[in-house]
Amino acid sequence: MSKFDIIVLGSGPGGYVTAIRASQLGFKTAIIEKESLGGICLNWGCIPTKALLKSAQVFEYLKHAGDYGLSADNVEHDFGAVVKRSRGVADGMSKGVQFLMKKNKIEVINGFGKVKPGKKVEVKSDNGTTEYSADHIIIATGARSRVLPNLPQDGKKVIGYREAMTLEKQPKKMIVVGSGAIGIEFAYFYNSMGTEVTVVEYMPNIVPVEDEDVSKQLERSFKKNGVKIMTSAEVTKVDTSGDGVKATVKTSKGEEVLEADILLSAVGIKTNIENIGLEDVGIAVDRDKILVNDYYQTNIPGYYAIGDVTPGQALAHVASAEGILCVEKIAGMHVEALDYGNIPGCTYCTPEVASVGLTEKQAKEKGYEIKVGKFPFSASGKAKASGNADGFVKVIFDAKYGEWLGCHMIGAGVTDMIAEAVVARKLETTGHEILKAVHPHPTMSEAVMEAVADAYDEVIHL
Repeated sequence: MSKFDIIVLGSGPGGYVTAIRASQLGFKTAIIEKESLGGICLNWGCIPTKALLKSAQVFEYLKHAGDYGLSADNVEHDFGAVVKRSRGVADGMSKGVQFLMKKNKIEVINGFGKVKPGKKVEVKSDNGTTEYSADHIIIATGARSRVLPNLPQDGKKVIGYREAMTLEKQPKKMIVVGSGAIGIEFAYFYNSMGTEVTVVEYMPNIVPVEDEDVSKQLERSFKKNGVKIMTSAEVTKVDTSGDGVKATVKTSKGEEVLEADILLSAVGIKTNIENIGLEDVGIAVDRDKILVNDYYQTNIPGYYAIGDVTPGQALAHVASAEGILCVEKIAGMHVEALDYGNIPGCTYCTPEVASVGLTEKQAKEKGYEIKVGKFPFSASGKAKASGNADGFVKVIFDAKYGEWLGCHMIGAGVTDMIAEAVVARKLETTGHEILKAVHPHPTMSEAVMEAVADAYDEVIHL
């Protein structure tokens, strides 16, 4: 039986990053993967979706070439070629992870892994069953699309995100159920490509985890581009017996039947913890999450869990941060527990959405006396020049001590801009320090400084 210092179960952005950091720290490391290196994120999530979205953005630019004094007549798209490009990007990234495994001398074990008592892992593959042992076993098996009883997925008419990335034919009409990041990104992509899209959201606002002002702005932008939005609405049943799909939607005004070619269910995720041996080892679970402490240790010594299978935010960058922290703790390094209140969230539709910290509503509910500043991109020279004036930056500060409580952005490129707020909050930067940090002109990032200035009644360009 092969013996390792650390075995990582799963090779997504949590697992492969964990394995690389473990190797850097001198641990003999192996990683187990049943599909492709890079996991869902690189192969079926974060990366290929961004490739699809980029194609949609370029297509929209071409259609609006006249707005820039340019001419691009008879602009068309090849849906199959768009999908093919996306898959090519994903394949390239997966090959990049293969290179990183070789570079860092990490043994890649292909097959389905199952943890066993005594710090062992059993791996089933086409070549049979093999057992491995390690001093430390880290579970990073991730999650998949959640299937609701009233929305059973057949993979053809009622689909999840994986099928949405590789449809052979572009649908004329699509219903998207759920308006979190996954639902909204696909709604934007298909609408931009020319599909008639309806978004059905159970909560009162789309992107419901975001600040209410951001949700309302995104809804306005989507409606302007022809997306139908139904909030406070619930799909109670679907009928796939005909050529397409019929969805019965319950609203405050009664029931409505929507017809489409495809229904995309984007109602959240379900962790991959079934049949991986948790019960055999005695690892504690609450509903579908593995319980861990601040250093990702489970209740059983030698077994750890990171990423979507644990109670933290189900985001790629969270999984990576957790994995690094976990192995550094194993190595005996001094580490600080991850601050889950300072995790940025991003949605890559157009306009983009990015946020960190408390919303205005949350800050008030926590009893803070707050200062709120807001700067619209319509007042930004760079935004106007680039033709991307939709959206704004909104900041929230504690009026008493100047603590930066939250930052919420909607607009072009804001998923790259949000890092300023994350770093500033990590360093406990106050509003006045942001004001005195000179921002380059003309840039979209000036909107952060201007929003802070607005909170302190010092705004110049409003």
